[in-house]
Amino acid sequence: MKKLISILCIITLFLVTTSSACAETVVYNTKTGKYHSLGCQWAKKCTVNCIKLEKKDAKARGGVPCKVCGG
Repeated sequence: MKKLISILCIITLFLVTTSSACAETVVYNTKTGKYHSLGCQWAKKCTVNCIKLEKKDAKARGGVPCKVCGG
């Protein structure tokens, strides 16, 4: 029984860490509608009209990926 609980705990931990890794944060430009990965040169230069949010939310707003970094 203890072995089963240990296995279930490991599986749960694995699922939690992989699901949070899927939520990628991007920099979304509200004026242009483009989103950039955090390390993109254009994301670093974007100081006006830019917000950080999850990639899925940027797409939901009609955002398109940056041609340089691919979002």
